[in-house]
Amino acid sequence: MVKKGHRVSLLTCSAEKARAKEIYQGVEVFRYPIMDLNWLYKRGLQGLEEEVSQVFTSFVDKTKPHILHAHNMHYFSEIHVSTLERIAKKKGIPLILTAHNVWDDVLFLELTHKIDWQHIIAVSHYIKKEIIGIGIDDRKITVVHHGLDETKFHPRIKPSRILKKYPQLKNKKVIFHPARIGLAKGCDISIKAINIVREKYPEVILVLAGSKNIIDWGATQQRDIAYMVNLIKHFRLEKNILIDFYSLEEMRELYALSDICVYPSTVPEPFGLTMLEAQACGKPMIVTNSGGMSEIIKDGVNGFVINIRDFENLAAKIIQLLEDRRLRERLGYTGRQIVESYYTKERVTHDTLAVYRKFINF
Repeated sequence: MVKKGHRVSLLTCSAEKARAKEIYQGVEVFRYPIMDLNWLYKRGLQGLEEEVSQVFTSFVDKTKPHILHAHNMHYFSEIHVSTLERIAKKKGIPLILTAHNVWDDVLFLELTHKIDWQHIIAVSHYIKKEIIGIGIDDRKITVVHHGLDETKFHPRIKPSRILKKYPQLKNKKVIFHPARIGLAKGCDISIKAINIVREKYPEVILVLAGSKNIIDWGATQQRDIAYMVNLIKHFRLEKNILIDFYSLEEMRELYALSDICVYPSTVPEPFGLTMLEAQACGKPMIVTNSGGMSEIIKDGVNGFVINIRDFENLAAKIIQLLEDRRLRERLGYTGRQIVESYYTKERVTHDTLAVYRKFINF
């Protein structure tokens, strides 16, 4: 948007080692603790009305926006979203919501309905359908899929640095599960599948990606990780599984190094950005028919779609792809073409601006 000549300002959460105010690639970024979900979870939401009002009012007064675009503010705090709505109405600014998720709880129901969103952007048709299901008019919702920078994720990446850091991956069959570690992400399903794959391919290695900065409102992350570690020990898979925290650059190289990417989510996945990253790098991906994932991965076209928790079928698809290099290359090549055609950052920008134009002239 900045490259197209628009002025963009972002109000977001505080982050370790990040400045409270900075210019990032032309975007004016403001960071405050009151936007940090983990901090809010620990502190609680009581007594925040005045501070939220001051921060939001100051942000709007400084940036003087023509449109206010909120992301996922329809589920975690009535204080935040009602304050934003009040300011938007007072100043006559259209208020747009992007819904990245849906939840089965009263707060989600109330804030999706109660707040006067001029329009809702859903990140997948699955999310749109779920929002229609709670009574929102379908004409008020537009699907804008995620996109990525296909010049950063591409098939020509050299995995030299990741091999230097993890020499155990050299000359191995690498299966990459790029989602964060958790039962909801199907990491246990991947582990069970690799236990089967190992019988035919003893040199196979499953790479699981941890995450240091996640929103863990239910405090379940450490419990999930402990279960995974015990499951690995139970199957004696220590030599066949690598778990670590990876930087964005390392993630790119892991995609490049991998033979196959998997994401057997066991919950309805709103979208799954890692699908685009894998495809952009020319890798076939195996996902579950969960949420919006099957909108992006088409069975037999750019990957495979399996049933939830079906670790045996996941293992069978992995083996099929390991046995057939030409099939791997075909699915990966098709995935790259699909990303270039439909999931670039330029396409997302174009579609988002089209929504804005319904409410403002520019």
